[in-house]
Amino acid sequence: METYLLDWANLLLRWLHVIVAIAWIGSSFYFVFLDSSLTPPADDKLRADGATGELWAVHGGGFYHPVKYAVSPPTLPPHLHWFYWESYSTWLSGFGLFLVSYLWSPSVYLIDPRVMAWSPGAAVAAALAFLVVFWVLYDLACRTLGQGRNGDAKVGVAVALLVALAAWLACHLFAGRAAFLLVGAMLATAMSANVAMWIIPGQRKVVAALKAGQPVDPVHGQRGKQRSVHNTYFTLPVLFAMLSNHYSFTYASEYNWVFLIAIMAAGAAIRQFFVLRHGYKLGRNAHPWPYAAVGVALLLALVAWLRPAPAAPAAAAPVAGLAEVRAVVAQRCVMCHGEALQSKGVRLDSAAELQKHAQQVYQQVVVSRVMPMNNATGMTEEERALVAQWFRAGARAD
Repeated sequence: METYLLDWANLLLRWLHVIVAIAWIGSSFYFVFLDSSLTPPADDKLRADGATGELWAVHGGGFYHPVKYAVSPPTLPPHLHWFYWESYSTWLSGFGLFLVSYLWSPSVYLIDPRVMAWSPGAAVAAALAFLVVFWVLYDLACRTLGQGRNGDAKVGVAVALLVALAAWLACHLFAGRAAFLLVGAMLATAMSANVAMWIIPGQRKVVAALKAGQPVDPVHGQRGKQRSVHNTYFTLPVLFAMLSNHYSFTYASEYNWVFLIAIMAAGAAIRQFFVLRHGYKLGRNAHPWPYAAVGVALLLALVAWLRPAPAAPAAAAPVAGLAEVRAVVAQRCVMCHGEALQSKGVRLDSAAELQKHAQQVYQQVVVSRVMPMNNATGMTEEERALVAQWFRAGARAD
């Protein structure tokens, strides 16, 4: 019953997480596009009122005319929409999902004895520390390096180094699948904390000053914009980390931390292309194609790097039969892939089902070696070799 209820919690939280994440990322991408596409107002009255940019757009059969006031509007409107619940609900649903899977069963999801053999409590504490410590160090870098000449570039270098260090450390402490997800959760926590700790508080101070009839300090808008820009570069790396647990070849290699750093760099470079292309259309900057080229080149290099090695020729010794492989699978795999629990919809407790999923079994057990998960059931090298021999000989029924 516990497994059944956890599956329901996982399903509903995942559904909610995807919905609210779409809302948050969609609004974030839209406002980055909007800022990059604004032009000086053509109307003299708008300029006199302090407007710094405008955009005319058409969508859904109507015309829209958003106008930006970089510091403050001439009067505070009675109805002001705040963008923050998208961020908070994304983080809360994501943390809930992390709780009911990885933190609820750390021995299964967080700990791989081949990487680090430690207690479940210590693994959970370390995972939570990743979320907190990265935010503290990232926030410190923004506050100490982000001001003055080349402040944004200094922060960018510092954050890139922090992410690389975190990726290396996570992959040397946790199971590969958990390490990738944890680095993504770490970045997502910083994104939501940017909203909660800097962007929204700064906007509240601006609104309070307007209501009190006091001058508005432009630093609040500058700080909020800085954190918002950081969030948009974190987005593609975070999305990859969230999806990676479905693709074991990404986190199963010996140098998985190198792969993680490289693919996050590719995501950030591709995002930079989309950020700058709007400015290019308005003649503000050169064509950003080099960023896209770097991102695509990194992806192609990773595809080539992780390509599977050619299968070794079948040994001259007698080929393993289905009965022998079934005995191994019954001992090592059926507890998660049987009638009672069919993880990922794969059932292996009959000859027909084992042959049906032979390719998946070979990929997960022999090629990527991620199953059994963290080798919790103690599959031996001889047993993996037996599965490989059977599959390469055609996964025969005899």
